Amino acid sequence: MAKDPTRARRSAPASEPDWLTLGQAAKYLGVAQSTIRKWSDQGRLHAFYTPGGHRRYRRGDLDDFLQQSAQPAGAGGTASILIVDDDERLREFVRVNLEMEGYVVREAASAEEGLAALEEEPPDLILLDVMMPQVDGWEMLRRVQERHGVGSIPVVMFSGKVDEQTLAEAEARGAQAFIGKPFNPQQLIESTKQLLPV
Repeated sequence: MAKDPTRARRSAPASEPDWLTLGQAAKYLGVAQSTIRKWSDQGRLHAFYTPGGHRRYRRGDLDDFLQQSAQPAGAGGTASILIVDDDERLREFVRVNLEMEGYVVREAASAEEGLAALEEEPPDLILLDVMMPQVDGWEMLRRVQERHGVGSIPVVMFSGKVDEQTLAEAEARGAQAFIGKPFNPQQLIESTKQLLPV
C-alpha cells in the first residue's frame, strides 16, 4: 500500500496540522492577516519563515498567544473596544491602529452583529457608524442604552455627514464623541485614549 506523500510531510495528524500558513493562522485567531503580520514584525507572535520567505505558525504558539493576549477586558486589565461599521476596510484600518496602541478590539459588520457581541461580552467602548443598512447607528445606540443604561458604555459615533444638527443630535442622544468620515486616525486614537485610557 502506497504512503500518502502529504501525510509524510506533516508533523501532526492530517486533521490537525501542527504548522499553519498566515491565512490559516489568521482564521485560527479570528483576526486579519495584516494584524498577524504586524504582531510577527513586533515580536509579539513567534513566526517561522520558509526559504521562500513565507510565514509559518506553530499551533502551540498560537494557543499560547491566545491565552496571554486575548483575555477578557476584566481579566487582564486590557481595555476592550467594539467597532460597528458595515465598511470592512474601515473596520480593519481602525482595529489595526487601536491594536497597535494596546487595545483589544472586536468587529461587527452591522447593528445586529454589534448587539449580539454586546450580549456575549460588553466592551469598555463602542465605535459606532451612523449610516448602516437596516438598523442604523442611532437605533443601535438607543438599544444599547435601553439594555445597559445611558452612559454605562461610552459610545463614539461616526458619520460621513457632519453638520451642527448631527453633532447636536449625537450629544442629545448620549454619544460621548462624534467624528466625521473620512477622519484622521490619530484623532480617533486620541479620542479613544481620552475616553478609555489603555
